[in-house]
Order: sequence, then C-alpha cells, then structure tokens
Amino acid sequence: MKPLESSLDVHGDEFAGNVEFMKNYVEKIRAVENNIRLSEERYRERATRRGKLLPRERLAHLLDPGAPFLELCSIAGYRMDGDKDGSTAGGNIIVGVGYVSNRRVLVMVWNYAVKGGTISSVTTRKNLRLHEIAFALRLPIISLSESGGGNLAGGGDPDPWGAHGFIDGGRVYCQQAELSAAGIPQITVAHGNATAGGAYQVALSDYVVLVREQTQLFLAGPPLLKAATGEEADHETLGGAEMHATISHTGEYLAENDADGIRIAREIIDQLPPSAERSLVRDRDPVPPLYPADELRGIVSEDKRIPYDMREVIARIVDGSVFMEFEPDIDSHTLCGHATIDGWRCGIITNNGPITPNGATKASQFLQLCDQSNTPMVFLHNTTGFLVGVEAEQGGQVKHGSKMIQAVANFRPTKVSIIVGNSYGAGNYAMCSKSLKPAFVFSWPTARQAVMGGAQAAKVLTIVQEDRAARNGTTLTEEEYAALEKSSERLIGGMEFTSESMFCSSRMMDDGIIDPADTRAVISFCLTSCLETPHRGTVSNSFGVARL
Repeated sequence: MKPLESSLDVHGDEFAGNVEFMKNYVEKIRAVENNIRLSEERYRERATRRGKLLPRERLAHLLDPGAPFLELCSIAGYRMDGDKDGSTAGGNIIVGVGYVSNRRVLVMVWNYAVKGGTISSVTTRKNLRLHEIAFALRLPIISLSESGGGNLAGGGDPDPWGAHGFIDGGRVYCQQAELSAAGIPQITVAHGNATAGGAYQVALSDYVVLVREQTQLFLAGPPLLKAATGEEADHETLGGAEMHATISHTGEYLAENDADGIRIAREIIDQLPPSAERSLVRDRDPVPPLYPADELRGIVSEDKRIPYDMREVIARIVDGSVFMEFEPDIDSHTLCGHATIDGWRCGIITNNGPITPNGATKASQFLQLCDQSNTPMVFLHNTTGFLVGVEAEQGGQVKHGSKMIQAVANFRPTKVSIIVGNSYGAGNYAMCSKSLKPAFVFSWPTARQAVMGGAQAAKVLTIVQEDRAARNGTTLTEEEYAALEKSSERLIGGMEFTSESMFCSSRMMDDGIIDPADTRAVISFCLTSCLETPHRGTVSNSFGVARL
C-alpha cells in the first residue's frame, strides 16, 4: 500500500500560527498543573516535620523508575468549587495509569497537601472514572490514601453534600465491593487520616497497609466522638495503626513510615500474576510515520471555520503513514480505513465535515467489519454533526445516524477517541465521545464539544423570533433586531466559552488535554493497556474478599 502524501506547507505563516497557538495552549494547561504542585509545595515544611512525603513524592516512590505514567483528568475542577487559578484543581486526587513492579496498574494518590485531601464532587467523579477504567481493563488499583473526609465548605456547588453527592459517594463504595468480586485487586496504603467515608474507602480495599504513628482510621474522630457520646479517646486508641493491626485487624501490614508503606504495596503487587503485557505480541513490527510528530501542532487552526484534511493528522500517527481507506469514493466527509499504530492493527474513523446519510452508512458498515475481525477503533473527531436539510432527511439521516450511534455503542473491541477539532451535536455521540463509553478519550487544545456552534445557535434564536412574529402577523422592529443582536453576541460568547477545551476537560468530558505531538504515543499506550485485559490473570468470586 502507498503511504499518504502530505501537502501541508510546514514553512507557511498559517502553519507557524497554528503551532504557536498549540504551544501556548499546552503551556496554559501546564501552568494550571504547576499551580497545583505549588499548592502542594507550600505544605512541605509541615510534611517534613511530621515525617511525611508529599503526595507526588509518594507517587514517585510507587512507580517504576523511567516507566511511562499517563495522568488522567489533571485539571478536573479547574475554576470550579471555589478554585480561582487552578491551585486547588484536580479534585484533591492524582490518578493515572502507570507501572508498579513491572505491572500496569491504576494509581490514585490522595493529595492531602491541598485542602487536606478533602472529598468534593470532583473527587468522587474522578474516583468513579478510575473505577470505570478498572472494570473495563481489569487493572489493579493502588491507592495512597490520606483524606480529611467530605469537604463541608462546599466551594461553588450550591448543594455540595445534598442527596446527589451523598449517593455518588455510596456508588464509590458499591463499586469497590464489585471490583473485589470481579477479581480486580485494590491495595491501599493508609498514610494518615481516614475518617468516615475515607475510612470505608480504606477498609473496602482487598489489601490494607497501615503506617505506624500516622494512620488514623475511624468513623468518628475524638472530637466528634466526645460530642456525640461523651466518650473520650486519643487518636491512637481510637483508630491508630497499631490498634488496627493488632486488635481490630482492619489492616494486614504495618509499615514504619511512608516509604516503607509504599515498599510493601509494591511487594503486594509483585505477588499478583505476572505482567499481562508479556502475553501480547504486536500485529506487526512498529514503523514510525514518514512525517515528524511535532508537525501535528501545525495542522489545525484556532479558528474552527478554517478547514483542514484529517489525512494530514493520520499521516503523522500511523505506522509508515500507510492508511488503507475504506470506500474512498463514497462520501468524502467521513473517512474510514485500516492502519497500524505502533505495531497494533486498528480502524480509524474521522471527519472532514458533517456526517451525511451515506457517511453514517459507510461508518456503520466499517464498524461491523472491524467488530467481526476484533480490530480496535480509533475515532478522530472533526465534525459539525449530522447534516440537516430536506435532501438529508429524505435520505434517511435520522435512521442512518441512529444506526451509526447503535454500531458505535455496541462495538465490542477497544474504542479510543481523540477530539481533534469540532465535535458538535449528535455527531459528538456518533464519533464516540465519553457518553458512548470509549476506553479512553483525550482532547487537543482545538477541541470543541457542544450541542452546536455559537453562531448557529444565535441564528436559530433569530429565526425562531422572526417566525413567532410572522405567526402574529407582524415583523420584528429595528429595536427588536438590535436586542436580538445583543442576545446573539452573549449567546455566541457563552457557547464558545463553554465548548472550549479547558472548560470541557475541567468538567471531565474527557480524560485530559494532550499535546498534539504526543497523539501517537498516547493512542499506543491506551491500545496496549486495553489489549492486555484478557491476560491479567486474576479471577472473580461471589462477594469479594472479606476482611473477617
């Protein structure tokens, strides 16, 4: 097969402007992530005084040196729940996929250095997202726990600990029990405070490591105990590490300090079945693309009205830049085809415009063929949605669009999505956004997710007002048009803001924003993580592992 030929002008002003935008945007994200780290760093003196490692130091002790770590939802909660500049974003937990004792695992580090590691709605949502991945990929979860319990201050949520927050918290515990029964191990090091809900998170784990003179594990701490019952007890007697290790038997291992607790966690992982990755054999020998990865930063413009050919993106992420296009003469707006990424076979579905009835039909057939051959699917979003109009409707747009969504939803092999540009309306669903349950979904800085573009929404509003006036036998006055124009400006501005990449990522509409140059590496990491799943080696039981 012939490789794709690029026509991208990498020396032009447009390319340079696109690169500058991408780099600046990635720097904005890194600045938010750095603000979180600075918040952690301000806790260093107290942590050192108490003999504790900072959260990211704990993470570094846990992970295999030099092995990749894919952090997820790093800016979740950005400018939400009282966060002003990102310094308290992240939901007070660090989550991701990494390697421990040569095994791929999910990691959750409670960030006690920010707001005491208290639990907010964002914390719960990140926890539940981690569980989704664990269920789908059968990955063990290691939790380095230290939490002050529920954040009663609430931040910006008008009802932070009303029924919905309380019920979502209960889902975390339910799913911990289900994970255990499904044969997915959970190892928790209780580094410090674990009160009320935080205590259940620890105790529902399959393995619990306690840290001498640091663990404080109880449903009610000494002040609440005294207020509720009048009984007085110190922290160690009520819920210290030695008490739980020798009397209540809530933990299996007693560590001397933070580093020792993490060492024990690594040794527990080492007793699990060997790395699933060693059972995998790549479909082909990996071959780099013909074009440099950093050119991916120059393809897509900040101005979403400027078109581009998604073949230019494909040429820079697939092996040898070889793409076997499926039905190339049927509907140029929807691209489907076979490729290999880092040695792994995959299908690719992407867009160069709206999804037409023919495009939806082509994509649905391609999905069924890849399902038949157990070929993973990579979705690269770039669509304004399903095409509308008399011709499209008479061509069965609703029917064919529904069938495409049905095919995506029921597709059995691995699904990975990258939101490159526009991802509007039901096209967002059909291209496997988070609502259609891909294993992973990441965004580029140029990603946009919304029910429609702001300009289209404003035009709809104007037409509705004009039609209403016509039904009443009148027309809109100049003053009414002027008012509509102001409303349209507000609507466009609001929808542009709320569809923007960082806004969507902070609300966990994806698993994070990536530098376009990292796209091939991220897709390869995700595909490998998913393809390992049948080889994990652990087995399910009826009720999970009970601590008796």
